[in-house]
Amino acid sequence: MATAAQLVAQRLYEAGCRHAFGIPGGEVLTVMEALKEAGLEFVLVKHENSGGFMAEGTFHVTGAPGVLLATVGPGVANAVNFIVNAEQDRVPLIFLTGCVDPAEAQTYNHQVFDHAALIGSVAKASFTLVDGAVDTIIDKAVSIAMDGRPGPVHIDISTAIAGREQPDEAPTRRVKPAPVAPAPGPDLDFARNLLANAERPILIAGVEVLEHDAADTVAAFARDFSIPVITTYKAKGVLPEDDPLSLGGWGLSPLGDSHLLPLVETSDLILLAGYDPIEMRASWVKPWDARKTAVIEFSAVPNTHYVHQASLSFIGDVGAGLTTLRDGVEPRPVWSNGAPLETRKALAEAFPTDEAWGPAAICDEVNKLLPDDAIASVDTGAHRILLSSVWQAKQPHTLVQSSALCTMGCALPLAMGVKLADPDRPAVAFTGDAGLEMVLGELATLRDLKLPVVTVVFVDASLALIEMKQRASGMDNLGVDFGKTDFAAVARALGGIGVDVDNRADLAQAVRDGLAADTFTVIAAHIDRIAYDGRI
Repeated sequence: MATAAQLVAQRLYEAGCRHAFGIPGGEVLTVMEALKEAGLEFVLVKHENSGGFMAEGTFHVTGAPGVLLATVGPGVANAVNFIVNAEQDRVPLIFLTGCVDPAEAQTYNHQVFDHAALIGSVAKASFTLVDGAVDTIIDKAVSIAMDGRPGPVHIDISTAIAGREQPDEAPTRRVKPAPVAPAPGPDLDFARNLLANAERPILIAGVEVLEHDAADTVAAFARDFSIPVITTYKAKGVLPEDDPLSLGGWGLSPLGDSHLLPLVETSDLILLAGYDPIEMRASWVKPWDARKTAVIEFSAVPNTHYVHQASLSFIGDVGAGLTTLRDGVEPRPVWSNGAPLETRKALAEAFPTDEAWGPAAICDEVNKLLPDDAIASVDTGAHRILLSSVWQAKQPHTLVQSSALCTMGCALPLAMGVKLADPDRPAVAFTGDAGLEMVLGELATLRDLKLPVVTVVFVDASLALIEMKQRASGMDNLGVDFGKTDFAAVARALGGIGVDVDNRADLAQAVRDGLAADTFTVIAAHIDRIAYDGRI
């Protein structure tokens, strides 16, 4: 007979999980041992928030839910930011927490608070493991984490339950729902008629394209019907961005919006493929008049955000929806005025990468060095907006970031999770200096794991995005400047390789050396304090 902790661990292994991240405490030792027995490697981190992003990194490689483990009290509280991030950024996660036994909690309050009340308010679901239903609860948790709009699911496990043997019964396994396509009827007929007669169609693809493994379907649809494609940050690479139909990945750039939104406004048919506007800035609120422009939406979940509205909304599988829509519809010439190609050209001119040195040069140089399947992670800040605008993604899931919640300090742990899940895949993290300072302790984790992750730091000693907003608003410089950390020296002190660069040639050599090294590399790329002015 298996214990409760063993049943949980076995189900996670069955789901494809191979790593769990966290910081031990007495209340989770039995769970940790069970995870090890089942075949999951436990990775000690310096902070639970970083552990969550490492878990997300494994998801981007394996497709299995990430696993985060936290002990009672402060361990749980430390993880809250990532749980919110996972909910908003659609990251499937199983969050295992230790707790004191319910009877003990009635007369003992050291480090004790209601985990479920806190985490349940921001997660998709929260469970407390109970005798006789352990297998059902963990199967529910995995299913809910991956269903519809993926996200985090919490399980509180008391020390008494964790080690208690459970009845030997047939495991509970819910059947994975089959893809759902639009049903025949007037709505589908109307949608096909709109597609058949559209002269200026445009497609906006979002994160659900990845969740439904529909990238190839979306790319084929766009090419067959010659429809230009805009993606969100998370969907970058759904259509390779060197394709003439690709208009790139966007979300937070006012400069990018100034070129894209006029094109969207002139479209006579907008196709929304798994598009969640939570990734977008405020200019994408009601970006079209649904009374005048035909909009067909394919989504896993109904529209409750009201950021935009559609003429037709099909709830189901994105790939199956597009495949059903095109059935019987013959492609026709579109965009006779050539506006999408002109917009693509204008965007390239607005975001040049041919500068001798600066943030765009840094992005361009590394982008050219990496193979198409390499995964880059990028932190939050001005550098992220610029990089997302100029980075050429050739495959989906190859540029990862916190794009809904926009959490700082995510890039390094994301790259670490990627490298743990696929040691042979190049992983490069891009971060601002303030973002790296938030998670410097994880460089020691890199050292201990012997992970050859390359981290490129944009060093300007400023919260550049906020400083730009202050200047634009005529405000005083306040709370955005800080001293320069010698990141190269810090890296060397922690057992890695540290390099300072201020030109393309040195950067390229440092990246090549870092990718071939047997330890981590930090490349401090020094740029001007106002390097982003007019660039994002």
